[in-house]
Amino acid sequence: MFAPRAGAAGVIAALTVVTAACGAAPSTQGQPSAAGGKSAATATSAADLGGMDKLVEAAKKEGTLHVIALPPDWANYGEIISTFEKKYGIKVESENPDASSADEINAVKTRRGQDRAPDVLDLGQSFAFSGAKEGLFAPYKVQAWDKIPEGQKEPSGLWVNDYGGYVSIGCDAKKVGTCPKTFADLLKPEYKGKVSLNGNPNKAGAAFAGVWAAALANGGSLDDIAPGVEFFKKLKAAGNFNPVESTPATVEKGETPISIDWDYLNAGYREQFLPKGLDFQVVVPGDGVYAQYYAQAINKDAPHPAAARLWMEFLYSPEGQNLWLKGGARPVLMPAMTADGTIDKALADKLPAVPGEPKFPTEEQVTKAKDTLAKTWDAAIAG
Repeated sequence: MFAPRAGAAGVIAALTVVTAACGAAPSTQGQPSAAGGKSAATATSAADLGGMDKLVEAAKKEGTLHVIALPPDWANYGEIISTFEKKYGIKVESENPDASSADEINAVKTRRGQDRAPDVLDLGQSFAFSGAKEGLFAPYKVQAWDKIPEGQKEPSGLWVNDYGGYVSIGCDAKKVGTCPKTFADLLKPEYKGKVSLNGNPNKAGAAFAGVWAAALANGGSLDDIAPGVEFFKKLKAAGNFNPVESTPATVEKGETPISIDWDYLNAGYREQFLPKGLDFQVVVPGDGVYAQYYAQAINKDAPHPAAARLWMEFLYSPEGQNLWLKGGARPVLMPAMTADGTIDKALADKLPAVPGEPKFPTEEQVTKAKDTLAKTWDAAIAG
């Protein structure tokens, strides 16, 4: 999606948060307990509550799941939410879908103890790392835990990677003419005022990834994102960088005809735009191939802890994973599901081919890149 998101990524709309009543965590009194005495709020697996049936029972009793920053057109979240609601009879309260990962973390902190605190989070990788260090998440291991690749999950279950894709360049060919295919192309004079990011890289995972992809295209590495910042500084000096954050609406209006965003989002928008007469072309730039996953986490003080854990089980089931795939995203369990035959092969075959195996940054590399951006991004694009 074009909104800042989780990871991801349009309009950086700060959450309207109530900073009062930031008291104690929601009470777990009266919540169902397993034989071992664990409540839903402390369960680290479905087994702690006596199995999936007991977890479903506890979640239905709560009746509600509160989520934020999940746009319906981002990785097929609209269908994911409606399917979960119909399957379990649990109402999903979806707030501020255009929020960023930073907004999600802020909501966890400022709404502690409130019923309107988010139960679950979908975060850009750097925010998953930092939130875990701040002690904001509850450890939980879904039933498919052992099938999730190492390096795509925090060992105790504080966060788990969910779906991902590649940084791409989306372009309205009718507005632009010849669309760029590489980061180097973006510096051409015919793209003056046309190149946008999906959010602010200090707040949105998609924009953060866009800068890192630009770094890889300009002599940088997973250890050095600085060349990406320099690239956008150069892009701004050339007059090509457009500070308007891309949304489907700004693209459709011609305000942001070139958008650097995830391939699954840009590809999804191409399908939306075709009936409206837009020729929206999407390419993974060969000079800056960068892939990343978003991550799921449970709020340690979730007001609906059983529903939060059931949501996680649903997302990491074949049904949930294939729904992300339907949105053009690559689910984290795709290798295991391909091996066991539970992947939707027709959907998998629609994914764009990308040469080579992606490399993913370590937590230390993400932290270093995040610090570099915090110190340099605003100055690079100011003025």
